[in-house]
Amino acid sequence: MASSPNHHHNHTPNGDSKTHVPKKPKLSPAFITASEIASEFSHHDPNIARINNGSFGSCPAFIIEAQRQWQLKYLAQPDHFYFNELKKGIHQSRTIIKDLINADHVEEVSIVDNATTAAAIVLQQAAWGFSESKFDKGDAVVMLHYAYGAVKKSIEAYISRAGGYVIEVPLPFPLTSNDEIITEFKKALEKGKANGRRVRLAVIDHITSMPCVVIPVRELVKICREEGVDQVFVDAAHSIGCTDVDMKLIGADYYTSNLHKWFFCPPAIAFLYCRKSPKCPELHHPVVSHEYGNGLAIESAWIGTRDYSPQLVVPSVLDFVNRFEGGIEGIKKRNHEAVVEMGNMLAKAWGTHLGCPPEMCASMIMIGLPSCLGISSEKDTQKLRTHLREKFGVEVPIYFRAPKNGEVESITGYCRISHQVYNKVDDYYKFRDAINQLVSEGFTCALLSN
Repeated sequence: MASSPNHHHNHTPNGDSKTHVPKKPKLSPAFITASEIASEFSHHDPNIARINNGSFGSCPAFIIEAQRQWQLKYLAQPDHFYFNELKKGIHQSRTIIKDLINADHVEEVSIVDNATTAAAIVLQQAAWGFSESKFDKGDAVVMLHYAYGAVKKSIEAYISRAGGYVIEVPLPFPLTSNDEIITEFKKALEKGKANGRRVRLAVIDHITSMPCVVIPVRELVKICREEGVDQVFVDAAHSIGCTDVDMKLIGADYYTSNLHKWFFCPPAIAFLYCRKSPKCPELHHPVVSHEYGNGLAIESAWIGTRDYSPQLVVPSVLDFVNRFEGGIEGIKKRNHEAVVEMGNMLAKAWGTHLGCPPEMCASMIMIGLPSCLGISSEKDTQKLRTHLREKFGVEVPIYFRAPKNGEVESITGYCRISHQVYNKVDDYYKFRDAINQLVSEGFTCALLSN
């Protein structure tokens, strides 16, 4: 991933290189080298093939040190930090995020702990719509069947409890095209509008977690507008640093993404974008503190004494990603190309297939595991994952796909591999060889104890 520096000739504006030569020609700095990347992530356990960046992300040493400086600044003089540093620092981070996601106003960007918190903020507002009789009992909230487990629980806690009618969009897996997603989504909206009901909120993933696939959010948001859905919330926990994120193009009312997964921030930090519109009600942080009523961005910037350093290192993270050729765009492109290459390598080695076409994945991809491993339940996926970690030093999540009626010897287990800048080809070879060894030994999940 390392690259040589760009070399520029020193020319005057009129193109004559002889008339004026600077005393000290300036060379642009070299891009980060492979050895420097290895050093930045040398705190990772060297015995583990860490091909699961998607779950918890990763943080380079440069950012860990920047975080430590913020923490020390607070501990040295907390009062000065609170009155003179904190709000200014968070505003600077919000401004950078605003530019990264192409939002119109910094006021549209709040910083919260994670996408789960952001979901609670949006769903809490929807729940008030039901409890305050602004919505009718039985009005619908639509979400994807592949929605993240914590968000499903949040919908249960806020929407179902308040009297909302929750509709899950069933999606097939493996997937072959976006058309399959769009067709099912349209059917769910029709169901939500049946009997004179209204769809008050659509919750759409940008990149689903398990199974993992990039959802055509722009198209789904457009359909929501055409079908009269009140509001659209995009849960994009994985998106920033992993796929294209543009608020003007996507057009959602609310959009959240973690910055600790694919944008190198320390845990935990996410942004919540709230489109500036008279139709969007005022949102509030569920942890109420002194700033209540001053707008979500200000409320979120102070929810009591805690460590705010992850929210303050965003400028340093921007410096870090800009050491790579092409910045974050270059990182995304190379991660996508590498994960597709490694996915194809594993599918070929095991005689299986990818869970979706390469264009429907970003920096993560699903690959079928050999059916002879006997993955027959969610419990089996956890047992196999633990076995791979403890016996082979491989960290990778596994998904159970229940066989459809009439299917015989179908693939029921899929792994989700990630690629981030620190990964090496050997990480994936280690995983390939571990599965091949299990197959050659006649291993099945039934042999593992609970």
